[in-house]
Amino acid sequence: MRMNRDALFLLIASFTFLLPINGDNSYHLQQMKAMRELRSSISSRRQLAAGDAPAPSPVSISPSPQQMAQVGDSPRVYDVTSYGADPTGGRDSTDAFSTVLSDLVKGPTSGTMLKDIKNFGGAQIHLAGGNYLISKPLRFPSAGVGNVVIVGGSLRASDDFPTDGYLIDLSSKSSSDYDYEYITLRDLMLDSNFRGGGIFLNDAVRITIDNCYVTHFTTDGVGVMITGQANILTGVHCYNKASGFGGTGIYIKLPGLSQTRIVNSYMDFTGITVEDPVQLTISDTFFLGGAYVVFKSVKGVAKGVSVVNNMFSGSGGDTVRLEGEFNEIGGVLVDGNSVNGGMNLKATVARGSTSANGTSWTVDFNSELLFPNRISHAQYSLVSSTAGAFPRHALRNITGNVVVVESDVPVTASVFAAVSQ
Repeated sequence: MRMNRDALFLLIASFTFLLPINGDNSYHLQQMKAMRELRSSISSRRQLAAGDAPAPSPVSISPSPQQMAQVGDSPRVYDVTSYGADPTGGRDSTDAFSTVLSDLVKGPTSGTMLKDIKNFGGAQIHLAGGNYLISKPLRFPSAGVGNVVIVGGSLRASDDFPTDGYLIDLSSKSSSDYDYEYITLRDLMLDSNFRGGGIFLNDAVRITIDNCYVTHFTTDGVGVMITGQANILTGVHCYNKASGFGGTGIYIKLPGLSQTRIVNSYMDFTGITVEDPVQLTISDTFFLGGAYVVFKSVKGVAKGVSVVNNMFSGSGGDTVRLEGEFNEIGGVLVDGNSVNGGMNLKATVARGSTSANGTSWTVDFNSELLFPNRISHAQYSLVSSTAGAFPRHALRNITGNVVVVESDVPVTASVFAAVSQ
């Protein structure tokens, strides 16, 4: 039987250590101690060879003094309940919100954004899932506020809330071109209690409104009023009386400089109005109860507009409408929308056909095209069913949103036309 090297070494050492010398018992005890130390050493070597290394000492992850210095002492999340706001809605919380807004603008900033607008680093006003009664519009005490988030709760107008006010009012009387930049309103319910509007963005740019429900604004009022550009509205749900009775969910009042995206939203019995739309997108939005989109002419400009992939549901009227005359039009695409019900689907792209026996075929697109008397591009195909006939034919007219095709000889044929504005 073979013996491994460590075992053989231990056996020899044991005999060596056990040999008494001159009968000295103390020497024998010293050798026994040495043997125990040897055994311990061999055992440790075996553990290391098997990979059973002792666990490393824990490393401290506490922040260094330099890291602690970068944190700062001022809070960046302002919980309105800690300021005395009542999350049950039983009493007026306007003063508490005003104090929060005042404290925020006194907080730390990091440089500037647009001219005279301070960067507050994403500081948050958190509503903590409460339902708060508000008797006055909520405004920052001064202009020049940027990179702030208001999130997570409900605001309800009191019975004495100003009828011409908005629950959240980003406006001021400063002389700057823009007063607010990159303010985010997220996960909010705004109940105007039929006393006013929901959100007012005046001279505010790059505002994001995300997952907000705006309801019960006055019949002549507006859910969201925008007079600044470069804004994004997504997941916004506006509910009130039908557009036909005066309700407007979103009103963009910045003629010629809209630069706003409205996507994935829900216009519930209330529509969207835009003055002189320029660089505007309305897409993937549902319009219920006859709600529709209005382009309102101020100087007759409509450029770089997309109204696509929306769904409309209602009993009558056009899906997209014009108020006033537009004479400066370019890059407007209204297409790919759908209708459930009796509404008339308007577009800037249309297809049609007609069949007749003769020398002239007419396809009228007035019921489908958005802009009157405007066809920028047209193409057609003529398919003749007359045996042996090979007529010459041409597009003769596109004025008045009507396509006319004529042939040199009478034939039985169908004409298929496609046009765009």
